[in-house]
Amino acid sequence: MNRKIKMGMVGGGVGAFIGEVHRKAAALDGHIDLVCGAFSSNPERSKQTGKQLNLPDDRVYGSYEEMIEKEKTLPEGERMDFVSIVTPNHVHFPPAKMALENGFHVVCDKPMTVNLEEAKALQKLVDESGLVFGLTHNYTGYPMVKQARDMVSNGDLGEIRKVVVEYPQGWLATKLEDEDNKQASWRTDPAKAGPAGAMGDIGTHAENLAEYITGLEISELCADLSRMVDGRMLDDDGNILLRFGNGAKGVLHASQISVGEENNLKIFVYGEKGGLEWHQEEPNTLLVKHLDGPTEVYRTGVDHGYLSDAALNHTRLPSGHPEGFIEAFANIYRNVAFTISSRLNGEEPSEMHLDFPTVNDGVRGIAFIDSVIKSSESNDKWTPFSS
Repeated sequence: MNRKIKMGMVGGGVGAFIGEVHRKAAALDGHIDLVCGAFSSNPERSKQTGKQLNLPDDRVYGSYEEMIEKEKTLPEGERMDFVSIVTPNHVHFPPAKMALENGFHVVCDKPMTVNLEEAKALQKLVDESGLVFGLTHNYTGYPMVKQARDMVSNGDLGEIRKVVVEYPQGWLATKLEDEDNKQASWRTDPAKAGPAGAMGDIGTHAENLAEYITGLEISELCADLSRMVDGRMLDDDGNILLRFGNGAKGVLHASQISVGEENNLKIFVYGEKGGLEWHQEEPNTLLVKHLDGPTEVYRTGVDHGYLSDAALNHTRLPSGHPEGFIEAFANIYRNVAFTISSRLNGEEPSEMHLDFPTVNDGVRGIAFIDSVIKSSESNDKWTPFSS
């Protein structure tokens, strides 16, 4: 097979932020074509989006059900190969389930579902079908994140002892959902976002990043969630103590009321022999710290024999040319496309191309949300302080 992989999209209509991000990322490397879509629950809005994207009228649908049913009647090579789901959280599960049941691969925005039952149902469908399921925890796509993961995996830091991951934003410091702000409205609504607010929206990114880089799984946690803005229905701030399977300890902080912060995701990993530090707002830089010796600065695209294959293979530009958010998203789409292409050719995908978050990461993300909420609602973990 020598053709581009064909994508259909659910959601991402006119004015949607994340849908446009997904379309740009999918198109960046020239391996994927958007061929159809059900861009809105409003058929007219879906048609309007299709026109803006120059899609043929007969490939723009009024619902995801119509799209999946009609696309599966088309011959292979013409019909979509996978569905990209870019809707609010409560509309992730139904189209993902229907797509898998009808033989289509899936890329889904995170969190994967709004509850663990749905997440495990998708996991079962993927396991039984062998279909590809990619989850857009896009921060795993940055070259220096892959460099950090490989250094941990290679034992450069020794046994991991401590992980600190922070994700502060400030955009919800006021009750923006009362000001006709579409993004704020659905992200703070339990009926659309699910049971968690900030912790579901950005806390799951922090959890996924910590597990991706360290290769460790969180085994226990102690959480304190807050609704700092009066009248808000979901958490907008949270602080969590973590325990990992190898005995390492950690701290996770996620907040959307941290005034002055933009998208300040950062992670610190400390082992017996060294440490790592990475900041999403300065993504081309990885700081590598040593027990005996000065701190080293690793840079995307600057290869003097020390960058890992994964870091190099997920870099597009020469050194000094910033790569960022869209490119990290694109690395996930590229790897998904290559994996689907291998499957269509009856070949085994390479380990490099299998490097993207999967349905299993989605299940862990929902289990994380559930555990955080249960912990935060319990009083058993608190010990009164007295002097």
